[in-house]
Amino acid sequence: MSDPRPIGVLDSGTGGLTVVREIVRLMPGERLIYAGDTARFPYGNRPEETIRSFALQGAETLFGRDIKLLVVACNTISAVALEAIERYARDVPVIGAVLPGARAAVLRTADRKIGVIGTHATIRSGAYKKAIERIDSAAKVYETATPFLIPLVEEMMFDHDITRLTVQFYLYEMIDLGVDCLILGCTHYPPLLEVVQGTVGTRMQIIDSALWTAKEVQDILTALDLCSEPEGGGLGQSAFFFTETPLHTAGQLPLFFGEALPHQKSISFAGGAKQ
Repeated sequence: MSDPRPIGVLDSGTGGLTVVREIVRLMPGERLIYAGDTARFPYGNRPEETIRSFALQGAETLFGRDIKLLVVACNTISAVALEAIERYARDVPVIGAVLPGARAAVLRTADRKIGVIGTHATIRSGAYKKAIERIDSAAKVYETATPFLIPLVEEMMFDHDITRLTVQFYLYEMIDLGVDCLILGCTHYPPLLEVVQGTVGTRMQIIDSALWTAKEVQDILTALDLCSEPEGGGLGQSAFFFTETPLHTAGQLPLFFGEALPHQKSISFAGGAKQ
């Protein structure tokens, strides 16, 4: 049995395309509908009430398109608004970006010292700390807000001294504390993986929340018997909606996704699609 309906992917901007990239790699037959709120990005410095309001608008837009599962491919939304989305979802499964990364970190830490970097909203919520401690109450969790990393990624400044110095500034305390597992708690951060690994060395494992969120999607679809056929359409029949496409965003999309995106359209979270 298979289910050809699309997977909905909700994001505050374009960073969630790193999750889409991993979903496509793991499940090439799946069709996706992606909705990124680029007009109001970033969410990370906004009040929690505002984040929840924006997130519910985006979720409503995707639920109206007959999706079989919703992926919240944004750590900020997952940390602040996941429960509100789940209450609204009725019978559509919802997967956030926090719990998969927390599980992976608990399995991979040797010394039970786990670090988390993310937006102000993600860190302020304590979502990762709560998720990790529910899995392993003995784990020590060290969280640091790293807001300056997002604009560096947006400007594609990966191989730059400013980026290396910023990463060093944010992570030096975790290195001193003996953290042995670090969660990249923002889907914008995977392009910085090499810089982060070069800063912390090989003794600290890096957990890419985008990768583990995609693995969770695969596991849930398989368990619920909702997978599409391998030749079910995949990327060629997927659609990517953005509330706004600034000039610099078009050049970033291959960075997060690895290739050009098909079928890009404009959308309004508050009022549905604009054709």
